[in-house]
This record gives sequence, C-alpha cells and structure tokens, in this order.
Amino acid sequence: MQRNSRARRSPHRRYQPQLSAGHENTGASFGDFAPSPITTLAPSFVQALPSLEGQPTAYSHGARGELLYQFSAALVRAGIGTPEIWADCGGIAVNFVKLAIMNRIGAGNGDLLARNIEYYLQVSDVAAPDELLEFGKLAVSISCGGCGYLKIGLAIESLESEAEGLGAAFYWTLIQSLYRVMRIYDYGDAEQYEERLKEYGEADDGESSGQYEFPEVERALPECIRKTLKGHPDHWRLNNRRMLIRHCNGRHKEWIEHVLTIAKLARTASNAQDPSEYGSYYDEPPLPSLLVVFEDHDAISACFDAESQYMLEGSSEPALCAVFSPTDQEEFLKAMSAVERFVRVNLELCELIEKIQGDKGDEGRGRDRSDAPLRAA
Repeated sequence: MQRNSRARRSPHRRYQPQLSAGHENTGASFGDFAPSPITTLAPSFVQALPSLEGQPTAYSHGARGELLYQFSAALVRAGIGTPEIWADCGGIAVNFVKLAIMNRIGAGNGDLLARNIEYYLQVSDVAAPDELLEFGKLAVSISCGGCGYLKIGLAIESLESEAEGLGAAFYWTLIQSLYRVMRIYDYGDAEQYEERLKEYGEADDGESSGQYEFPEVERALPECIRKTLKGHPDHWRLNNRRMLIRHCNGRHKEWIEHVLTIAKLARTASNAQDPSEYGSYYDEPPLPSLLVVFEDHDAISACFDAESQYMLEGSSEPALCAVFSPTDQEEFLKAMSAVERFVRVNLELCELIEKIQGDKGDEGRGRDRSDAPLRAA
C-alpha cells in the first residue's frame, strides 16, 4: 500500500535563512511564496578603501648610509663616542658623529672657537662638489664661514720693548706656523693685492687710469717687521724660535707659550688630504681663517675688506679635509689625528687672540664689519 507522505516542502523553501530584525527583502516574489529574507556574508563597512592615516607618507634613503654607522662604531671603539651621546642624538648616525667629535673638543673649547672663528664641521662621502669619493671612503671636513681678527701691532711693540727683535720673532713664528695649518690673510696677501692694483692701473690707458688708489701696505708695518722683509732666509725660523724660548719666562710668558705650542703642532704631520688632489673641483682656495693686522683700519684691513667682497662668489675649498675608510683602523686614527691637530692649533690661536686683545675697550674686538661678506669677528 502506498503511503502518502506528509506535505512536502517546496524545494524553494528548503533553506530559508533568517534575516535579523530591521532588514527586509525588497526583491520580487515568485508565485505565491512569501518574500524570502536574505543576509550578507559580512557586515556593511563604510570605507571601501584602506586608510593611510597614521602611516608614513615619505621615505628617505641615504646612499652609502652604512658608512656612517661604521664610522660611529669606530668612534665608539676609540672611546670618542659613547652610548650617552648616541641617546642624546636620538640614534641618528650623522648627528652622533658630529656630536662625538665636538664632545672630544670639549664644550668650553667649542665656545672658545665660536667666539673667535666661525667653523663648520661636515661628514660626507664627497671631497669636492659633485665628486664622489672612492667606494667605502668618508671625508671629515672643516670649513670657515667667518674669519677671526687679530690686531697685533701693540703686542709687537710691547715685545720689542722687552728685547730687540723679540716682536719680529714672535710675529714671523706665528705667521709662518699658521700658514702650515690654515689659510690666513696678513701683510703678504695685502701686498699681492696692492701689486695687482698697480698692474691694473698700468694696463688701463683710459680716463680712469689716474683714479686708482693704492693702499701702501708696507707703511702699515712696524719698523721692526719692515727691517726683516728682505733677506729673510729659512734658518731665521730656528733663530726666531730660539729667541722666543730664551724669553719664555719674561713678561709675555703666556703669549710666547701659545706661539711656541702652535709652532710645535704645525711641524707635525697633518695626515689630511693634499689640497692638490681635489682643489681643481673648487673655484677658490680656502677662505681665510684669520685676519692679522697691525692697527684697526690700516692698509692690510682695507685690502681685506676689498677682496672679501668677492670671496663668497664661488665655491671654496675646506680649511681641512681628511679622507679615510671607517673600517680601516689606521686610516681612521690618522684622520682623527688630523682633525685634532687642526682644532688644537685653533684653540691655541683663539686663546692667544683673547689674551692679546683682552682689553674690553679694544676697538678691534667689537668693531662692526657687517659690510663685508666674510666677517672678521
């Protein structure tokens, strides 16, 4: 006997999902069936695209950046860099390198330099504009932005009053020693400028040929210096140092000690890069680190003011450039030695400047040279 099963369910109603309250099926009905509720597989989401809010919007990459970390490691091994310095600079390698070197100099010494000469320290992988160094090499360079100022005339007179020839020995030992370390502007530079002016005047046949004014640099020199201009052989350098040593316990002991220290440092090897290796990439030689005059507003000062108007028109070589590999311990130590020698000479020079010009009423220390682009502080 055939049994009749219970009422069959429509295959269309076999799977009837339940829609939560508030959702209503708006689709068309089929036959006499009631509208079937539907649901989505995922809840509705307002934003269709992912948000970039809070994400980095820029990315910077420094080529050869690993060299800075190698340099940082070398500074730590040498005891120049410390974890405290790394924390102070936020773990930024280039800041760590500069801060470690400045820490080596000492905060007080940094202030001494800043009061007298405007120097800038740079670490890079180039030794000249747009000229990359050999792979794996870095350069530590120091450039001058504003030169120091030394009025030495009264000091020479005072030294000459202690012993004849002492002032001249002091002057020439200081000048010749500084020339071995940095570029300075003194009587010799002013004399060359005067000679160029005379050549221009002789070559000018026009109406302006008689309008040239010559500074007469030699007249600005003290008599004791003028006597030594001609026939100044090399062995006089040794004689000058010996004379300074004989009077190193006299009235001007501190002045003489600074000059003798500068002379000693200047005779040591610099271990810095020879400027001839990269000088062709620059327009000009290094900017002068020091202006040496005998009196305020003398002929030497006038020549410097005239020449300094054009000193910043082109790219100038750095005052010091030491190239090395941070992974080569010997090269690293030589580079650091070159930087230390340069800084020590400048520290001795700045102390000498402040001792000679210690009088607060000295016009040269506070005079306004804002009209010259290369300021002498």
